[in-house]
Amino acid sequence: MLARVALAAIIASAPVAHPRVVSADPVDNTPHVLDGIVNAIALVGGTVVVGGSFSEVGDAARTYTLRRANLFAYDLATGRILRDFAPSVAGPVYVLAAGDHDTVYVGGAFPGVDNTRARALARIGVPDGRLVGGFSPGIEGGMVTSLVRNGPKLYAGGDFIRPRVALAGLDATTGAADRGFAVTPGEPLTARVKVQSLAWSGGRLAVDGSFTTLDGKSRPQLGLIDVSGPVARVADWRTATYEPRCAQAFPSYVRGLDFAPDGRSFVVVTTGGPKGRMCDTAARFETYARGVDVRPTWVNATGGDSLYAVAVTGSAVYVGGHQRWLNNPQGRDSAGPGAVPREGIGAIHPITGKALAWNPGRERGIGVKAFLAHKTGLLVGSDTTRLGREYHARIGMFPLP
Repeated sequence: MLARVALAAIIASAPVAHPRVVSADPVDNTPHVLDGIVNAIALVGGTVVVGGSFSEVGDAARTYTLRRANLFAYDLATGRILRDFAPSVAGPVYVLAAGDHDTVYVGGAFPGVDNTRARALARIGVPDGRLVGGFSPGIEGGMVTSLVRNGPKLYAGGDFIRPRVALAGLDATTGAADRGFAVTPGEPLTARVKVQSLAWSGGRLAVDGSFTTLDGKSRPQLGLIDVSGPVARVADWRTATYEPRCAQAFPSYVRGLDFAPDGRSFVVVTTGGPKGRMCDTAARFETYARGVDVRPTWVNATGGDSLYAVAVTGSAVYVGGHQRWLNNPQGRDSAGPGAVPREGIGAIHPITGKALAWNPGRERGIGVKAFLAHKTGLLVGSDTTRLGREYHARIGMFPLP
């Protein structure tokens, strides 16, 4: 039985494959987040958990409003908001990860949950909304911005200083630091080192952030860690792609990444401004390439607008931010030759790297901050209220036809 539970946890954390591109028409039953921003989405069984910085949510028909402190949940099939799931998170939620036994890991910049100390990382039951006892990761000195669950292990990234600096491997049940995971990001481009995003597939952990080294080895803003054995090691994989600077305001500009369902490749999205080859782009890399100068397989540029989120499903690479165009390498806050309009959200062919015809549109705002691909569709979280030319406040879903 324990083996079956562990296998289920591993499968649940793996990237989800779709046989086709999702519909451009969002479902009508998702609830609405009435203020702030949605930063994170997780699926626990049939329950969608939504985190961010907000205070009120409402039902799909806009007949009632509920107070919710940065975290709420609803039923995926019906859109019904779970009234019993109402934990008070005392600060922004930046990341969520599904756990086993009907739980969710919540990371962010908060001192506690329901007036109980749970600094920056907590484990909460679904649907009761209560803190799970016995989970004590000991995060100190900063926030948690990225989480990946891999069976009995939980990887956390951010700008914290304990239990390790910016990147930690934890026991998924107790939160105890994994002694076999001691890879340290270093030599930051910003005031302090920060791990921006994490993704896991097939024994590899992809990491991006403001670092330029991993365990003293040159890995400018992006690296792969081999976590297939008892001791984690920096993989023989390095790219110089993100060494050049973008705008002075963006010394570090990587923002999100996701593996393909087969684990053989992954895509990175960036901010940074209209100058520079890799600023404001999506780029595919091959996971099992080796060497000190791994080049991207393809690059798709927005021409000057940030991308913050990415989801790779096999049939498409979904990208979101506040972009106006894709296929726009010569654009400089303008539409260059070959550019196609893709307001706020778009899809890229995973092989060619060119924009697909899928173009639902969304109100741009700050941008998409969260995608979650699951077996029946694609969930989207942002700071705006128009998605697919309909009213869907800050959370919506495109179904798989």
